[in-house]
Amino acid sequence: MTTFDAPADTAGSSGRLADVRTLSDQLPRFMRLVHAHKSQVANEGRDRAALVLLFPLHRLGPLRQGALADLVHADPSTVSRHVATLVDQGLVRRVADESDGRASRLVITDAGHSALQELCREREARLEQAVAAWDPADIATFTELFGRFIDDLEKALPGASPSAPVPPATRRTR
Repeated sequence: MTTFDAPADTAGSSGRLADVRTLSDQLPRFMRLVHAHKSQVANEGRDRAALVLLFPLHRLGPLRQGALADLVHADPSTVSRHVATLVDQGLVRRVADESDGRASRLVITDAGHSALQELCREREARLEQAVAAWDPADIATFTELFGRFIDDLEKALPGASPSAPVPPATRRTR
C-alpha cells in the first residue's frame, strides 16, 4: 500500500495523523472484502441477496418500499425486484399504509423472521470463524469501536440519511 505525502504536521498530532492515514489505507481493503462477500452472496442467488432487506424491516418495522431503498442506499428498481422475491416467497407482505390508503408498507411475516434468524446464524458463524483466535476482550473492544466508527462515518457523509444505529446493548455481548 502507498501512503501519499501530505503537508508536515505538528509533533503533537503526528501520531493521530499516522493512525488516520493507516485507517484510510485499510478502509478500501475492508470495502473490497465486503464487496467480495456481497458477490459471493449474489452468486448464491438473487433470493439470498434479497434477504438483506429483512434487517431494516425487522429493526424499524413496516416501511414503504421507497423508504427502504433510501435506507439501504440502493437503487429503487433493485429493491423492487428484491421485494417482489421476498413477497413471492412469503417472507414479506404488503399492508395498506394507514396514513395513505394508496400506498403500502412492507411487513415481515413469521417465515421472514425465521429466514432472518437463519441468515443471522450464518453471518455470526462466519464472523466467529474470523475472530476465533481473538481474546474476548479484544472482540468486545473492536465491536464497540467499530459501531462507533460506523455511526460517526455515517454522520460525516454529506447528504446521508442516517440509518437506525444498532443499539449498544446489541453491539456488545460480554
